[in-house]
Amino acid sequence: MIIIDIIKHMSKNPIINALSASTYIILVVSIMTFITKPLKNKPDTFFAPIAFLSVFTLSVAVMGFLFFYQPVQLLIEGKKKAAVNLFVKTVGIFAAITAVVLILLFSGLI
Repeated sequence: MIIIDIIKHMSKNPIINALSASTYIILVVSIMTFITKPLKNKPDTFFAPIAFLSVFTLSVAVMGFLFFYQPVQLLIEGKKKAAVNLFVKTVGIFAAITAVVLILLFSGLI
């Protein structure tokens, strides 16, 4: 199964984890932009908030998996310091990526 393969190959590298989160965000935004282009001149329907909450819930699950799965595994193995270290580094690198994107956005470069 694909999910079992993904779990087996989860990275303990915070850079890969943070880049995976950024890639997921880019993918979701790209898909949502492509899908909603033909709907720009149409009013929202009952299903718009359902779609939003569904994508939001999926995103929380994916981000939780990317940020917490390996640290929790390390914690279960009794490696508390390594677990905290991996989590903090992953969040820090993701924060740096987010800061760069925001700086580029507000400076008008993107």
